[in-house]
Amino acid sequence: MTPDSPILLTPRLELRGFSLDDAALMLAVWNTPEFIRFVGDRGIRSEADAHDALLKGPIATWQEFGYGPFRVGLKDSGIGVGICGLFRRPGLDAPDLGVALLPEFYRQGYGVEAAQAVLDYCDDELALPRTAAIVAPDNAASCALLSRLGFERDEDIEIDGEPVGLFFRDRTKVPAVN
Repeated sequence: MTPDSPILLTPRLELRGFSLDDAALMLAVWNTPEFIRFVGDRGIRSEADAHDALLKGPIATWQEFGYGPFRVGLKDSGIGVGICGLFRRPGLDAPDLGVALLPEFYRQGYGVEAAQAVLDYCDDELALPRTAAIVAPDNAASCALLSRLGFERDEDIEIDGEPVGLFFRDRTKVPAVN
């Protein structure tokens, strides 16, 4: 498991750091049509590719910054449903919240539940004053999720030559999420 990552529990979910045993889950997440459309094609096509991507991405992020993305699983069964957590993007002055679930777990409230757990961790344990999020301009579901979580749209920027909507959440102005 990712060194020094806590375990976050919600009523239905367990969020924990990644281990290399999560390569199959992340291979599936990184290759969903929605991930490829809204985030990008990472070119990860095998469990070996996913293993390397976990080492260079989620696991390295925890080691370098002391925070990072969590593996999201169902608390009762342990079934992996996706990824949610903090990333570092060049040019952003705050950690970036990201959420990606497998399609069979869409529209069940897992995204907002996982993201709220991460944001509570940001507020209570990390005391981060601001959290960023970037979203493909046509990703209405993610824009709605961010709004529900207290993010406000800032401006559109370009990352790797692609336009993205930039959102920020100031922890001093956070409404309660229902």
